[in-house]
This record gives sequence, C-alpha cells and structure tokens, in this order.
Amino acid sequence: MYLYGGNDAFNMLVPVSGTARTAYAAARGALALPAGDLLALHPLAAPSDGSQYGFNPAMPQLAALFNQSGSSPLAIVANVGPLLHPITKAEYEAGTVPVPAQLFSHSDQTVTWQRTHANAIDRRGWGGRLADMFHETNPNQQLSMNISVDGENVFQAGDEVVPYFVGQGGATGIQFVQDWLPSRRDAFLALRDASYPNALQREYARVMRRSMDNEVMINAALESEPPLATTFPDTHLGRQLRMVARLIHVRGALEMQRQIFFVALGGFDTHDNQLEDQATQLAELDGALAAFHSAMVEIGTADAVTAFTASEFGRTTSINGDGTDHGSGSHHLILGGAVNGRHIYGTMPDLTVEGPDDAGWGQIIPKIAVDQYAATLARWYGVAPGDMATVFPNIGRFGPSDLGFLS
Repeated sequence: MYLYGGNDAFNMLVPVSGTARTAYAAARGALALPAGDLLALHPLAAPSDGSQYGFNPAMPQLAALFNQSGSSPLAIVANVGPLLHPITKAEYEAGTVPVPAQLFSHSDQTVTWQRTHANAIDRRGWGGRLADMFHETNPNQQLSMNISVDGENVFQAGDEVVPYFVGQGGATGIQFVQDWLPSRRDAFLALRDASYPNALQREYARVMRRSMDNEVMINAALESEPPLATTFPDTHLGRQLRMVARLIHVRGALEMQRQIFFVALGGFDTHDNQLEDQATQLAELDGALAAFHSAMVEIGTADAVTAFTASEFGRTTSINGDGTDHGSGSHHLILGGAVNGRHIYGTMPDLTVEGPDDAGWGQIIPKIAVDQYAATLARWYGVAPGDMATVFPNIGRFGPSDLGFLS
C-alpha cells in the first residue's frame, strides 16, 4: 500500500509524554498535535525510548486494532528508509559513508523504495523478484500473480513476471474493440489469432490475446463471487482494497495460491495545510485498511494475507509555517493475522532539533533499511534465509534480516 508524496509519520505516530514529547513539541511548533487529542497506544513492550505514543486522531480503527487484546494484528516499524549502509550523523555530514542517489526526490526515492536495493540501476522491484521465484506455484499460469489496482509501479516488475492491471470495478477491457460492430471485431480477432513470421508481431498478438482472455476470466470469477458482508468506505483506497479483497475471495476460481497486490493513495506531499490535509488522508487509510482486515477475517484468509505501507520518505521535523518538507526516515504499518502485533519494532528516532538523528533541517536519518523491512516480509512469503541475498543483494550490510514482526 503505497502512500505517494511522503507520509509525515511523525504526525501519524506521535509521542504523548516524556523527553520524546518535549523534543517533538519543540521541533513541530504550531504543527504539534496536542497530547490530549492523540489515540493512546498500549504496546506489549515499551518503545525503545521508553516514551508513550499515540496515533493521529484520524486513525481510531487502526488504534483499536493495535490495542486489541489477545492477538493484535497491527504492528509499527519505526524509522525505516532507503540506505546503502548503516550511517550515523557524523558519517553523513563528513560524507564518509555513501547514501542513495537523489535523496529527498519524490520520483527517485519512490523507485528506490520499490527496487531490490538502493543502488540498483534497473527498474526491477522486490515484489517482482518474489513473483519470479514463486509464480510457478500457481496452477493458473495465464494470469500474473502480481496485480495492481493503481496502474504501473516498479515494485511489481520482475524479469519473468509482468504485473496485470485491474480497475476498481474489475478487469478493464480494450475499449476500442468493445465499441466495434461485431463484424469489425471478428476481423480484429482473426488478425490477432493469425500466424506471423515476425517476433514482434507474434508477441503483440500474444499479449493482446492474454489480456482479452484475462478480462473474461477475471470478470466471470467476480460475477460468480458471493458478495462480501464487509462494507468498504466509498473512497479511492477503499474501492481499491475492496477489489483486492474480492480477487482474494475468488482465488479458488482463478486457481491462484500466491499473489502480490499493489494499491496506492496520494496526497501526502504536505508542504502546506498539513494538519487538515493529512488528517483527511489518514482517515481514508484508517477506514480502508480496517475494512480490508475485516474482509480477510470474514473469508478466513487473515493469517495468509499481510498488508504493509510504503512511502518514498518521511517529512522533516522542522516546519515551514503550516507544512513540512521532504525528509528521510519514516514509520510504517503492518497488518494481518500473521503479524506479531501490538509492538513498535526498531529504534524510535530522537526528534531533537539538530540532535543525533537530525541530518539537517529536521531530516531524520533512518535506522532500519528498506532491505530489512522487505526481507522480513519476504521471509514470511517463503524466501529461505540462504536465498535472501538473491532478492536483496545489500542485506548483509545491515543488522537482522528478520525484524520479527511476522510469525
């Protein structure tokens, strides 16, 4: 679940008390959320800094899932970001340890987050690499195991697997063919199914045929689907996640055993009007993600489905009046029945202005590499520890490759 624009996680997960609260309030000034408005979280173990934290008040359903007694399905991973090596503030300022290219750039860091490592030069994603490894486990080899409800992305691009795009209402047909009269459409289909000597012609015909066949197959499965009892919010993200839930619901009819889905929500580039705009976006995230988990519980797949957030970077702790600028490290959410929930994993950053984690202008240095975050998900997905470096070539540079947030 990609949050385009750079989600300000420091106003999503906020210190309520202690020295962390003092540093946050001093850095954030007028953008500091009042402690009394925060939705208190009750982790099973204290965060690394010993402070108490709360969610943004726009996230009541996710707060309830985090605090759920017994087995909570929601965890938080603190201060994650693209890294080439572990790095300290002194090393960053001295330039003695390399960092990913074009830090603080939306387009570059979006690609960096989704690739298999931060210094890759191709556009192959780690979701695509997982699909390359596991797609043959699906009986249905016609349909890609990687499905996007938000169009093109680097994350799902593999060497062998090409993602398949669907709309919020189902598989989308080729409009110009659908609009043609039957005689014209029949002529097109005859051309599509003809034999061609040229490799490019054959590939074009193959892709066209597969696309049209997939549309029929997916929509037929969806039409036969017993309706979900779970009600999803009628929002951009709610409609996307409802489609993902429906596709998981008909996985038997589609003969799919493993799948990777991509959904996204934009609007997180909050240079101004942040308090109002981010609250709107987080409320949409809260409602859609909670509904998705309810649907997974409803159809009995909660233990086999994990949802996680990604965003190109966090925001600065410093403010520019009523917004924040491009930062680096950020917090992320993991939700599912296999999640070891009610924990905040990793090291909470020191938000002190010009403090040990502040690279300048309030840009917080990540302590956990995207590689570690992704490798934890990949291990749960089935990648053996000995094969982890084939997916994430830089993983050996960092600490544990399994952060422990999945069982």
